[in-house]
Parts: sequence; structure tokens; C-alpha cells
Amino acid sequence: MPKQKFNVVVVGQNGRLQYEAALFVASFRAFNPSFPGRLFIAEPQPGPRWQGDPRMGDKAVRELLADHGAEILPFESVHFGQDYPYGNKIEMLSALPRGEPFVFFDTDTLIMGDLTEVPFDFERPSASLKVEGTWPEIQLYGPGYSETWKALYDRFGLDFDSTLDLAQPDEYWRRYLYFNAGFFYYRCPQEFGARFLDYATSIRNDPPEELVCQTLDPWLDQVALPLVIHYFGGGRDALPAGWLDGSHSCHYRLLPLLYAREAQRVVDVLEVVSAPNRIKKVLKGYEPMKRMIYQAKGAKARALFDRDHLPRKEQAIRNQLKRAKLWLR
Repeated sequence: MPKQKFNVVVVGQNGRLQYEAALFVASFRAFNPSFPGRLFIAEPQPGPRWQGDPRMGDKAVRELLADHGAEILPFESVHFGQDYPYGNKIEMLSALPRGEPFVFFDTDTLIMGDLTEVPFDFERPSASLKVEGTWPEIQLYGPGYSETWKALYDRFGLDFDSTLDLAQPDEYWRRYLYFNAGFFYYRCPQEFGARFLDYATSIRNDPPEELVCQTLDPWLDQVALPLVIHYFGGGRDALPAGWLDGSHSCHYRLLPLLYAREAQRVVDVLEVVSAPNRIKKVLKGYEPMKRMIYQAKGAKARALFDRDHLPRKEQAIRNQLKRAKLWLR
């Protein structure tokens, strides 16, 4: 059976994200040496939406990306930029090849398997379910989950009731379609991106009155994403569990969190793919990677936690790392 052909894209930017992109590409190529699609590093370009130059400024990073077959894909920040950099993952979609299936990953992701093995149905989009109930934040005497989410579906003429997980209690956040934007995919980036941009800018510029108590920064992308996925016929069950955010990828968020809470296999993959001298020289250009990976601070962070009995809330993990002076980012 021939392998599915699709493109993979992450956003690379000056600062931490360029080094995360380098680590992503190193892990991607380690497990996908003959990937049939294209690997893109989407890069925002200077313009009025940015205070400085957002392009990846480390020449060694750019050379490493090129050596691993990654294509730099420039795009313009027309609607977002400095004030909302999460908008990069929306605006970069317009620069990808029309009609070619794509998978987007956040740069703070480690690839751990052959992505062509993942049973993507590119006709039915989905996104990461590795998510906490971060939005909406229900206020006393304010609208509840149902009222808040229904206002958004009504705004865009979408059917709200069909998105509900009726196995979950009413007014419990998991009942409602909600994703982490750490990965998402579809058959056409331009169709997906146009709808994503339309919904996100509408919500930002003219939020329904039910959102009066809600903050959209940094949650705007994750508020609009379920609406986009539902519009295109996708959902929470479109991708079988266990592949992404599982056997084939890990959205680690920040290296201290990776060492603190992820399975041993994730740490092993990280240390193997970051070991070659060519990669080590580049990653050492970023102080938190230098200290966590190569100066054993990661091992110290890992020793603080029992992976079988982790704190329920991520904030508790962060606080413990901060007290130990291991919160490096």
C-alpha cells in the first residue's frame, strides 16, 4: 500500500522558536528519512505588525534546517504579528501549496515515529486533544459553557448540538469541542486557513456579548479552531487515539516540562536526536537547551517528580521547577 503524501509545517521565528524548529527537524528526519512530502519552516517576514525582525536570526540554525531538507516558507503578517504571535499558525496557511494535504505542528514538538504510519483522514480534520479546560473561564453570574460556546456556533451558522460529547456532564468543559492547537491537519491549507482567519478575526474584532467576561489572549486560536474543524466535517474522533501526542509525537511545550512529566521514551528520543555534534553545536546556541540537555539540568528536573503521581495541574509542576531554579525557557 503506497504511503500517504502530505506536507508538514512548523513556524520558525527569531528567539526560542528557531531552536525548537531545529530540534523538531532533527527528530523528524531521524524517524522520517524518506518522507514523501515536503517539510516547511514557515517564517514571518518583517513588516508593520512586528516591532523588530521576526525572521530566524541564527545562521547556524538556518544551515541546519537546509541540511535536513527543510524549506523556509516566508509569509506576511497582515492581521496578527507582535500583538498576537499565535496568529502565525493561522496566517502561514495561506503560503502553503493549495490543495496539498498538510499537518501543522507547534515547534515545541518531538517527532518519534514515521508520520506516514499515522492514519490521517485528510477529508476530516482534527487537532490535539492534549488539552486542559483553559477556556472559557466561567465567571460567577456570567454565561456558562453551553451559552458561551453556543453563541460562537450561532455566530457562524454552525450546528452546536452535534458537537457535544453527551457522555460528559452538562457544563463540564470536556462536553464541548475544544482542542489544543499543537497540531491540526486538513486536505487543503488555503481553505482551512481562510476559514480559520475569518472566524478568528471576527471573534477578535466583534466578540459575541456572551464573551464579555472572557479573555481571548492567548486563547483566540483555540477558540476558533473547533469551529473551523466542525465546519469542515471533522471532530474529536477523526483521528484514532495514541498516534500523535502518543507513539509518534510529543508536544512537550517546554524542556523543563518534558523532563518533569513525559515518559522515558520521550527523554531517550530527545537525547539521541540531540547528540550528534552537528546538532549539538546549534542547540547549544540557546542557553536553556544547553543547560537542560547538555549540562544535566534536565536530569535534575526529572528527579524531582514521580511520573506515576504527577500533580494534577501543570501550574504545580511549574512552581516546583521554579523553586528548584530549573524553570528554564
